[in-house]
Amino acid sequence: MKAFTRGILTSVLMLAGVAGASAADRAIIVLDASGSMWGQIDGKPKLEIARQALRSVLTTIPADTELGLMAYGHREKGSCSDIELVVPPASGSASAITAAADSMKFLGKTPLSAAVKQAAEDLRYTEDKATVILITDGLETCNADPCALGKELEQSGVDFTAHVVGFGLTAEEGRQVACLAENTGGKYIQATDAKGLEDALVQTVAAPAPAPEPAPAPEPAKPEFNFVPELALAEGGAPLKDAGNAWEIYKANADGTKGERITTEYSNYKGSLEAGDYVIRATLGEAAVEQPLEVEAGQAYKPLFVLNAGTLIVRPRPSDGGDINTGAAVVLDFPGGDHPATYYGETKVVLPAGETKVKVTIGQGEANETIQLAAGQTVEKDIVAGVGRVVVNALYAQGGDKVDAGGLDVRIYKAKKKIDGTRDQVTYGYGPDNKFDLPAGDYVAVARMDQAEAEQPFNVRVGEAGDVTAVLRAGVLAIEAPGAKEIRVYAAKKDIQGNRKDFGYAYDQKHQATLPEGDYVVEADLGDAGKKEGSASVKAGERTELTVQ
Repeated sequence: MKAFTRGILTSVLMLAGVAGASAADRAIIVLDASGSMWGQIDGKPKLEIARQALRSVLTTIPADTELGLMAYGHREKGSCSDIELVVPPASGSASAITAAADSMKFLGKTPLSAAVKQAAEDLRYTEDKATVILITDGLETCNADPCALGKELEQSGVDFTAHVVGFGLTAEEGRQVACLAENTGGKYIQATDAKGLEDALVQTVAAPAPAPEPAPAPEPAKPEFNFVPELALAEGGAPLKDAGNAWEIYKANADGTKGERITTEYSNYKGSLEAGDYVIRATLGEAAVEQPLEVEAGQAYKPLFVLNAGTLIVRPRPSDGGDINTGAAVVLDFPGGDHPATYYGETKVVLPAGETKVKVTIGQGEANETIQLAAGQTVEKDIVAGVGRVVVNALYAQGGDKVDAGGLDVRIYKAKKKIDGTRDQVTYGYGPDNKFDLPAGDYVAVARMDQAEAEQPFNVRVGEAGDVTAVLRAGVLAIEAPGAKEIRVYAAKKDIQGNRKDFGYAYDQKHQATLPEGDYVVEADLGDAGKKEGSASVKAGERTELTVQ
């Protein structure tokens, strides 16, 4: 999975020529942030694959590359105009793009044609060379024709190119967006799985051929391939086949260190290298090994690279015997790593031999284990986070309607109060049907909708699922005050000091709020006409309408 995530943006950026672009070249990545990005590939949400790919690849681009990020469908549901240039094209924008993608929501429609056109216009495509890279997991949903747009941009642009990565599309779906790239002289990559992406990399990301040189003096006849490397997990182990490993080939500096990178190849690679000194680096999963190679004309080489690594398989489960949790975070702190690596769901990865610390997180539950892994060994481990699941909702009234609104605020606290009378907050969420994975124990759910709030204590047992329902004992007050500049709502009953409790306001002629059942006074500021008041009684589970004029 990690090779897959690192490959997506690598292929995209290499397509656009970003890795070797001059400072004058400018490009925008258009990222699909629609709701369909919650779909999964190999058990991992596509949006997380895209985020991880950005984090992995953007650290490798030159600092002077002018790169921007545009997104659609990340702010509103059902909107064809939800398109935003999140990060304008600029050099040194990698960290800004990574941060923007990590905080982005995925919830809207797919106006991909309008987004590509807006990106082209932001790049001044009718005046300067411009490149747009579209990453989409869905088809146009906003009544636009990507094929026609490609022709329009090609005809109007100075030197405009669009590349398209069909992320999880079927072959038939891919044909419907491939024309956007083809009509501008760009390329379409079908990325349905790791193997498909690997093929795309072989076809599109190969290093450019060197410029022709004067014909050299006659050399001895060369074999068809003079470099056929093999890779093994452990000393004496069988060479790996079709393992998905990478071969990074570098020119060697005078001191033997890695110099210019010549190419990166994959799996069962066979090639021909010019005479000279090289450094070869082999990687698989999180393990890597490198060694020097001196190539002489007319000689063939079949070196064996030993990773000194094993395979770890982690199956995160909420409880003993529970199903594997596909959204669980699996953090691996392995020997020689610069920083821990994070995977999701069932994880199978090659790691350097030695002691690996594993942390599995499911919701608020966490489990830690230390695993000893020997070279060539495969270790399979079920790790139990020890959680149960509750689904929290709120009702306006006992036996009444469910609060089905995104503004519903649900917070989970530990039931036991501290010495000052407060409780520790555990987690939170928004909207109906909130799912929480929690360790065993006693908790209190606090549900709030506008001005109404209710608490509901509950207990969690590991491996069990339950429903928690808080009853707000509230209704909805809908107010209209034609010509008003401000509307304020107060409790009808005054306190001992003669003051009324404030229950919210709006700078508008209309205001709607969920309020605890009871009597209220509404004050409307009508400007020159002065202030007017009205009164209303709110009943639990009912809607009350009031006009103040």
